Amino acid sequence: MPPIATSGQRFLARLIDSLVLGAIWTLCLVATGALQYSLDNEGEQHQGKVVLAAVLTFALYFVYEGAMLARDGQTLGKKALRIRVAMLADGDLPRRQGWVRGAVYALPGMLVPVLVGTLFWLLNSLWHTWDKPFRQSLHDKAARTVVVTAA
Repeated sequence: MPPIATSGQRFLARLIDSLVLGAIWTLCLVATGALQYSLDNEGEQHQGKVVLAAVLTFALYFVYEGAMLARDGQTLGKKALRIRVAMLADGDLPRRQGWVRGAVYALPGMLVPVLVGTLFWLLNSLWHTWDKPFRQSLHDKAARTVVVTAA
């Protein structure tokens, strides 16, 4: 199996993927009318529209993450940093487990309005910094994957 990716590589890859998440979030705010409501009513938010935008955002991000990882083990961020997700057992592409990994990473974001999603996301994202020996985050553990350097 290739060497395990560093925390720095993972962070920068996730930063790039966060730009994708931000674009999806903006589109969902526009699509639900939440953005227009905030522009028309300065300093106010329509909670229902914002929650709907959040649910749609994380559902779409799950599709992005799951599809990319199932196909070739790389999101746009991972491609840019030349790292990939591999099955822990044999280094193969995650295929179906890419969807599991994507679900555990993205779907708790739907709970951001109740703070549970934010706390889980933070814990999940930091977990690999103290995990030994494979530097797995919780979404890696759930899918039995590891992030390695790409060939």
